Amino acid sequence: MPRSRRSAGPLPLLLMKTFPDLVVCEHCDHVFERVELQRHEVAHCEVCGAVLYRAGRLNLDQWLALTLTAAMIFLLANCYPVIRIQLQGMSREVTLWQSFAAMGHSSAALIAIPSALTVILIPMLQIILLGWVLLFARAGQRAPGFAHAMKLLDSLRPWSMLEVCLLGALVSVIKLSSQVAVVVGVGTWALAALTILLTLIANRDIHWLWELTSEGGK
Repeated sequence: MPRSRRSAGPLPLLLMKTFPDLVVCEHCDHVFERVELQRHEVAHCEVCGAVLYRAGRLNLDQWLALTLTAAMIFLLANCYPVIRIQLQGMSREVTLWQSFAAMGHSSAALIAIPSALTVILIPMLQIILLGWVLLFARAGQRAPGFAHAMKLLDSLRPWSMLEVCLLGALVSVIKLSSQVAVVVGVGTWALAALTILLTLIANRDIHWLWELTSEGGK
């Protein structure tokens, strides 16, 4: 597996926007020259052995297309019911927003807001920010607020917990199915698809966009 060429010593992460051909190890803060990787190759830190970055499996157009697809599926996941409960001829549909609103009026009120943030707001911000920077990147330009968007994207990554919400929805369906008739709604399927898409688009190495773009454009 290829390794970065040489260490340049510790450098604050905020200075990386000035040196797009460098990469900082998040574990030991050593700086290395960024080298072009072939498909499936991985660059490791020569000091601590941590993964610095991986070869991209998607080009810019594919990345943008998946981001726009994620935006549409996000709307489906939030607008359509997650589950439908049927009992004695009556049925009730519940969306993500309704489930969090119900949590706010129950004993679980303290976790309603952070749950809504990690499941709805943060994924929405990831999609919007990615779409913003990628649209400009196709023209070789840096979007307005590019540095702040890149920093926010990097900080949001650990806080997106769609998979936890999806697991909770599936557990609820299994438990309720023994008592009432439960139908998995469009929202749940959309949530599953969105979980996969966000893994593909939001967990990629975004630092190479500094090198791919320029402030004045190509």
